[in-house]
Amino acid sequence: MLRKFIVWAWRRAPKWTRRFGVLLTESRFTVTVGAVVIDSRNRILLLQHRFRPGSGWGIPGGFIHPREQPEEAIRRELREEIGLEIDDTSIAFVRTLQKYRQVEIIFRCAPKGTPLPQGSEVNCAEWFAPDSLPDGLSDDQRGLIRRAMENRS
Repeated sequence: MLRKFIVWAWRRAPKWTRRFGVLLTESRFTVTVGAVVIDSRNRILLLQHRFRPGSGWGIPGGFIHPREQPEEAIRRELREEIGLEIDDTSIAFVRTLQKYRQVEIIFRCAPKGTPLPQGSEVNCAEWFAPDSLPDGLSDDQRGLIRRAMENRS
């Protein structure tokens, strides 16, 4: 009986009330994008970020802005960080990170141009063969690269 009343009241509640109720009861998370950029020589682009823990090496990426599509976000991040345009873009995989309450969309793509750091966030951008990744690259980043490379068609 109580359940029927709650359903009845919910359906008749103003839209703003229902939206507020959802915001209060549903979990919140961030959404990020990352790119495994592979050149014509099968090398992988890695960036050394000033603010990334450990060695600083990792794939390019960042947060999705409100109302931004994932592919738009990765293109924007690559332009902002290293002035790079990309081609042949596809989603390699999507994963969740429980510790950070995050959904991460990993793209696989090809470069159009030469990566050059654009600001103070990135120290350098370098190409690495899959079997010669830099020391200090985290196991998580190595796993992302391996998984993106395995799923190529």
